[in-house]
Amino acid sequence: MILRSSAPSPFGRKVKMVAKYLGVYDQITVELADTNNPEDTLRQQNPLGKIPILILEDGRKLFDSRVICEYLDSIADGKSLHPTEGAARWDALTLQALADGIVDASILQVYEVRMRPEEKRHQDWLTYQSEKVRRALDELAANPPSLTGDLSIGHFATACALGYLDLRFDGAWRAKYPVLQSWLEEFRNLVPAYNATDPLA
Repeated sequence: MILRSSAPSPFGRKVKMVAKYLGVYDQITVELADTNNPEDTLRQQNPLGKIPILILEDGRKLFDSRVICEYLDSIADGKSLHPTEGAARWDALTLQALADGIVDASILQVYEVRMRPEEKRHQDWLTYQSEKVRRALDELAANPPSLTGDLSIGHFATACALGYLDLRFDGAWRAKYPVLQSWLEEFRNLVPAYNATDPLA
């Protein structure tokens, strides 16, 4: 299988972390994709031009990260990050949605600054997105995902979201949310794949 991504991509990192944790990473070749390059074959592989995308051995193409992670879960032996029924399933998927939403809102802030000259940046838009992140972090800090028992895809998504805030916003969240800082350190100790996929390493 071929995983097209880039080192800084938080969603690509989530896929790589999951693949390592599930023991299927050795079945994957990671290839760099440039979302800004119209000549990159990415746009033919995924009409949305987004990463990550997983190309299967039979040529099928899977995206986005949520789909890829669930597929990897389906081919792994033993461990599973996607509960199949009951409250545990909906809790895991909702936690993943919350964490992925942090990343989405953070990326929009990054692009607003990166893609627009300063005089054309929309401060109200930046505030709107940063408030999403703040509310989501407030929710996570009030109800940190338990790390006792089985881990779920929601835990991995949460760790990737916090890691992306470290990467793009210099870890400013840490001063306000020490409970989440402690949570991430505990996750890091439980899941070596977190350090192994660190884009700053």
